[in-house]
Amino acid sequence: MKTFNKTIPVVLLVLFGGTVLAQSTTYSLGQLTDIALKNNHILAIKQLQIEERQAKIKEDEVKRLPVVNVNGSYQYNFNLAEITIPAGTIGVIPLSATNQVPLPNVDKTFTVGKNNMYNAGVTAYQPLSQQAKIKTGVEASKLEVNLTEKEKQKITLQIKYGIEQLYFGILINQKQLAEAQAKWELAKAKLEDVTNALEAGKTIGVNRAGLLASIADEEQNILKLTYQIQNYTSDLAKLTGINDDNFEVESQVPVLPELPAYATLAGEVSSNPDLQMAQLTKNKAELGIKAAKLSDRPDVGLVAGYVFQSGNPISPMNNPFVGLNLKWNLQDLYTNKQVAKQRSFQLKQAQENILNTQQQLTYDLEKAYRKTVQSKSLIGVAEKALNYRREELKLQEDKQSVGMNLKTDLLTTKALIAKAEADVYAAQLAYILSVSEVKQLIGQ
Repeated sequence: MKTFNKTIPVVLLVLFGGTVLAQSTTYSLGQLTDIALKNNHILAIKQLQIEERQAKIKEDEVKRLPVVNVNGSYQYNFNLAEITIPAGTIGVIPLSATNQVPLPNVDKTFTVGKNNMYNAGVTAYQPLSQQAKIKTGVEASKLEVNLTEKEKQKITLQIKYGIEQLYFGILINQKQLAEAQAKWELAKAKLEDVTNALEAGKTIGVNRAGLLASIADEEQNILKLTYQIQNYTSDLAKLTGINDDNFEVESQVPVLPELPAYATLAGEVSSNPDLQMAQLTKNKAELGIKAAKLSDRPDVGLVAGYVFQSGNPISPMNNPFVGLNLKWNLQDLYTNKQVAKQRSFQLKQAQENILNTQQQLTYDLEKAYRKTVQSKSLIGVAEKALNYRREELKLQEDKQSVGMNLKTDLLTTKALIAKAEADVYAAQLAYILSVSEVKQLIGQ
């Protein structure tokens, strides 16, 4: 008996003493959620993707403006071209019947150009027929930003819900641990009574063996719950990005949120990120079809520029110009038709995805709402049981004061109260989690 009494406190010291000796930080649910959202790498990636796609929008918008090209060149010519005008090419001047002077009178050779040649110019091209296609591309880039924002929103909701599950799981396990400890105290007290009875010869050893087994069972429960709390805390540390998992969660009195009517929730289901992403995917497919059709148009644009050159006497030194430019790849008429057909199939897939998402969302919302209603009804039953146990405890305490019951009778009632409190707490937190799941489904 003495050996057993020494062993259990040592086990409890190993399990719980670490948190007493080491300084641990206590976090509330809101603090853990804020830390998780701040440290999550996936959210950081999504934010960078949003900024990347916003830059892509600005890049696409620039395509509406004129394309300006500036060019220049320098060339040194070692050999210059020569033009020779033979004598008499221009004609003959008849000075007399015997004296006629040819023009030119001898072969004349002229050097064309200069050794140093300079060329500089600027050209501007303003697309005209492609403005509608460029606008469609900008709209598609904006849809990409919206899609990434919805993905980020979905991940945020998942993180919040995951934090709540772990947080409330720890609180529930802590209550269950208190219940297991109360049962262990009860079993130990009963063992003491049986041991005293054995020493007085008033009972047999079978009862003592059964109580030792009960103590071992409760000790096992204490270990299981403690390890479960440790696992939840470790998972919470990883999800939040906290480096040290030697922390505690703040105990709180559950505040039960109101549950709106199902019809109200069903009306807000359009805010669900998955449904919104499905709709955006459909819009993107429609823009793709529109862009494929606009690609059939020829590329017509206005060209204007200015060229300055020095070194070539044939060409003008200053040459401003303006005109139209036309490009039309007739093969695109066929390929764009096939592209439009592909994107029409993408559109049909997106429409089917919307219907599937709506159907699945309706099922999930009905299931979550039903679980919420069930959890709320369990709270009432658990609270009723707790009130009865508290009345029983008061009765046992009155009997204890006048010596009409044993210590084990009082401990039995306290163990039952611990169980009832754990049941009420678990039911309340299950209801809160169910409401949170419902809100997650409607994008809140």
